[in-house]
Amino acid sequence: MRDVLSLPEQRVVLHNVSWETYERLLVEHIDCSSPRFTFDHGELEIVTLSAKHERYSRRIADLIGALADEMDVEVEDFGSTTYKRQELERGFEPDSCFYVHNVERVLGKDRIDLAFDPPPDLVVEADITRPSISKLPMFAEFGIPEVWRFDGERSRFSG
Repeated sequence: MRDVLSLPEQRVVLHNVSWETYERLLVEHIDCSSPRFTFDHGELEIVTLSAKHERYSRRIADLIGALADEMDVEVEDFGSTTYKRQELERGFEPDSCFYVHNVERVLGKDRIDLAFDPPPDLVVEADITRPSISKLPMFAEFGIPEVWRFDGERSRFSG
């Protein structure tokens, strides 16, 4: 039996990228879990994910699901759904995101449009390597009330 080689996360940032190019990349990778794209005023970060990153991310999502079950709270897991707002010139794909307070507003939806739909109530980020684009200001501008971050050693909760 051969071992599976797990490559580390890879990050690259491109500068002076147009919104149209960002949109085209999203369309070309619509059914792909990797790479992930973050767009911030012409800066485009492209990240390929490692097995370590995905393991942490899924464990945290599983923990949130277990907590919701234990507390009898309805939660809708939207995974790494793409959230974007052209008027803000920003877009991101979280590691995981959840609707809790606004769950009834998104139940049954296959697509979220932030012009009409609320942002997620909770975003989870497993930041194993240092992100090049800071997402916290972006999350705040999108109106996301709570962010859980894990860096491989410590958890941080913002909200």
